[in-house]
Amino acid sequence: MFSKACEYAIRAVVCIAGCGYEGRRMGLKEIAERTDSPEAFTAKILQKMSRAGLVLSMKGPGGGFEVTPELAKKVRLSDIVSAIDGDRIYTGCALGLSQCNSEKPCPLHDHFIAVREDLRTMLEGTTLQDLVDGLRSGSTFLRR
Repeated sequence: MFSKACEYAIRAVVCIAGCGYEGRRMGLKEIAERTDSPEAFTAKILQKMSRAGLVLSMKGPGGGFEVTPELAKKVRLSDIVSAIDGDRIYTGCALGLSQCNSEKPCPLHDHFIAVREDLRTMLEGTTLQDLVDGLRSGSTFLRR
């Protein structure tokens, strides 16, 4: 459903936001290890997240990546998806066809409309805070 980059971005930003509640920043290596993602790929993703204002990035000693609790309450899952994948999750064909629309629909087109709307509702209605709450309570995990 999401691109691999988007999956890594969500995991990384949730991980960083979780550490924000401890009042600390995370380094790239730690983020990559905690989210089982390649370090170089994680660096590129976090650069995009930083440019989009979804993650704070500080250089130098004591630097690293941070998502404050205040920011975690504002950032929606849809913001992360949009920064990495754009709006293709809302507009793309379920089967990946380039010319799928209501005039020339793919076999899943009409069925996927409801799924797409449910997904939009979930992404726009879920904050980083919501996801961090699950991690902090131990009811959800970023690694198995």
